[in-house]
Amino acid sequence: MTEYTVDDLAVVMGTYNEEAAVGTVLSDIADVTDDRAEVVCVDSSDDRTPEIAREHGATVIEQPPQGYGHAVREAVLTPERPVIVTTDCDDTYPMERLPQFVELINEGYDVVSGDRLYHGADAMPEFNRFGNAAFAAVASVLAGERVHDTTTGMRAYRRDLLHDIEWTENTGLSAELLLRPLIRGYRVREEPIPYRERAGETKLDPLGGGAAIAKSIVKICLEERFG
Repeated sequence: MTEYTVDDLAVVMGTYNEEAAVGTVLSDIADVTDDRAEVVCVDSSDDRTPEIAREHGATVIEQPPQGYGHAVREAVLTPERPVIVTTDCDDTYPMERLPQFVELINEGYDVVSGDRLYHGADAMPEFNRFGNAAFAAVASVLAGERVHDTTTGMRAYRRDLLHDIEWTENTGLSAELLLRPLIRGYRVREEPIPYRERAGETKLDPLGGGAAIAKSIVKICLEERFG
């Protein structure tokens, strides 16, 4: 089996008006990987986010604002490198864990999903923690597999998997990127990670976004198990 290193890694993200944090995130990625990882940002900003990202060496693909899923789907399907890690650009996720995620892919996992809730996610608003716990409970019942964090933004994937599955969701894409591989029998590991308070303002409407995610979870699980 091929042993991957950070030279085989692409870190991808959708960005929307994240000038407060994107430079820090990209600097962290460069520091942890000795500037050897490819970085792709799919951007819909009207602030300095794309300019800052390019200054840090990222490839920036600009698209009109169409929502989380459209940006992240483009981001995960763009790189040619065999290991792809998604992250958010709000400085909540631990980029120092990137080498560990690559090593877990080397151990044979197809998806390594950062579990924010394992350590309590104290930096997450209480309403969001409750919602994420509810999403996980519903997904666990419908998928027939125990899951802990369906909407984490930090995951590592084998590139082939990302191109083998048709992705359909927008707001619920993060849940879809976990649940379709899990139900199809790919090797999935949820790895506990710390979660930090975000820099900048959140763009997600907790009620409307939460309802859209819940609908996606039900749709995906029913399609995969009974469709």
